[in-house]
Amino acid sequence: MTDHMTDPVSDQINDHAPSAGAPAALTRRRLLGTVGAAGAAGVALGATGGALVHAAVESDGSGAPELSSVGTAEVAFHVKHQAGIATPVQACGHLIAFDLAPGAGRKEAAALMRRWSATAKALMAGETTGADTGIALDAGPSSLTVTFGFGRTFFDRTGLVAQRPAELDPLPDFSSDRLDAKRSHGDLWVQIGADDALVTFHALRALQKDAGAAARVRWQMNGFNRTPGATKKPMTARNLMGQIDGTGNPKPTDPDFEKRIFVPDSGKPAWMANGSYAVVRRIRMLLDDWEKVPLAQQEQVIGRRKTDGAPLSGGTETTPMRLDAFGPDGKLVIPDNAHARISAPEQNGGAAMLRRAFSYHDGISADGVPDAGLLFIAWQADPLRGFVPVQRKLDRGDALSAFIRHEASGLFAVPGGPRAGEYVGQLLLES
Repeated sequence: MTDHMTDPVSDQINDHAPSAGAPAALTRRRLLGTVGAAGAAGVALGATGGALVHAAVESDGSGAPELSSVGTAEVAFHVKHQAGIATPVQACGHLIAFDLAPGAGRKEAAALMRRWSATAKALMAGETTGADTGIALDAGPSSLTVTFGFGRTFFDRTGLVAQRPAELDPLPDFSSDRLDAKRSHGDLWVQIGADDALVTFHALRALQKDAGAAARVRWQMNGFNRTPGATKKPMTARNLMGQIDGTGNPKPTDPDFEKRIFVPDSGKPAWMANGSYAVVRRIRMLLDDWEKVPLAQQEQVIGRRKTDGAPLSGGTETTPMRLDAFGPDGKLVIPDNAHARISAPEQNGGAAMLRRAFSYHDGISADGVPDAGLLFIAWQADPLRGFVPVQRKLDRGDALSAFIRHEASGLFAVPGGPRAGEYVGQLLLES
């Protein structure tokens, strides 16, 4: 885990509220509710700095109230950068990796990406597709995003090794890794996020069915965050350790944001222009051990106050850390092995990544402890300059390492957003 926070990109999200008198048809763009459930018309903000959405009670002409709120938020599919990278983090998420089926190659992969892109575009607009299962009927788009990436082995299987970026070279081994190969890597990777669990599951099922005989599921993981509107004001999310998690993330308003997170138009290979690289890690939290640690010691491990996320050197959550501050005892106020200190960009030659994570809970293990933690997704223009140097430093002396375990890993090349009429990865597959 690193000390980052996700900020919204407003031009990727549009709120569409149904007009009064609209037909009362069963479509995903209609969200029915009651006045009592919503209260007076108002405004809600996502708990992790999410998009502004409006709660409004309208009539469909039948006399029944119609509620449009979180479900009306729509994220565009045809954008410069694929949706789901700088988009505000949603409440629900699925990560899924596929391997191409034996005998499937470039032709089959291109056909699959066409199908997946068409399905993603429709679902992100709140529309039904083909033989729809009806899982998400009556729900709006709910900020649904579907993001596609290619793993290192994809290029071997499609005969496109010459087009494989150097940035997809395998990540180095880290001493704290306890990786399960069956839940790591993959030819193809899909990230699904939305603010409604049925909408995310609907997208997951649609994409899995679209895979047909071309690809098989390698692994799949489920995650969650706070639901938009669950807090009185916009707040950085807390993780399952109870810590405010993600304060120092690069922000879209930063002058170097694009340079740090996205491959430039002139980047190589050309098909990765405006794309990014996703490092995906399943990080288990040893919660029983963590919860035995006194609060003051937890704060020393992290380097921030648990109540409000402020650095131990003082101020508020967004106050810069004073890494050279000493206490009356002559010791550093933020310990030299504190997670926030070690992961800070100024401690890593400016290395930064956009951290966009989901928490997960996969039940109770046989030994009675929760199988829970973080689905860590780090976005950067170059993982060798983003994730790798920070993780190497954390690996050498992070106090948090005693309470977490890296159990799965993946690295994926995520091309830029498709233009109108194109599918994701078209420039690669038709080069």
